[in-house]
Amino acid sequence: MIRSELIQMIAEENPHLYQRDVERIVNTVFEEVTDAMARGDRVELRGFGAFSVKKRDARIGRNPRTGETVHVEEKHVPFFKTGKLLRDRLNGKA
Repeated sequence: MIRSELIQMIAEENPHLYQRDVERIVNTVFEEVTDAMARGDRVELRGFGAFSVKKRDARIGRNPRTGETVHVEEKHVPFFKTGKLLRDRLNGKA
């Protein structure tokens, strides 16, 4: 599912809301999650999962094409851990 499909589905399920308002709400939620993660905060959505940021240390890598060693700088990457309710639904337990 992509963002526009999510907006469309929410708008269809809530005919009392204008699509532009639904779009603003969805975009605000995504922006807040992104801003929180950019600050290094953890974002937890109960029953769904938790978004966090993990730090990867600098290391020596290898260019797979040439075999040449390459210095890879330290970086921060997004990480998602599923919640118990989501895991159970995916495994047919709920």
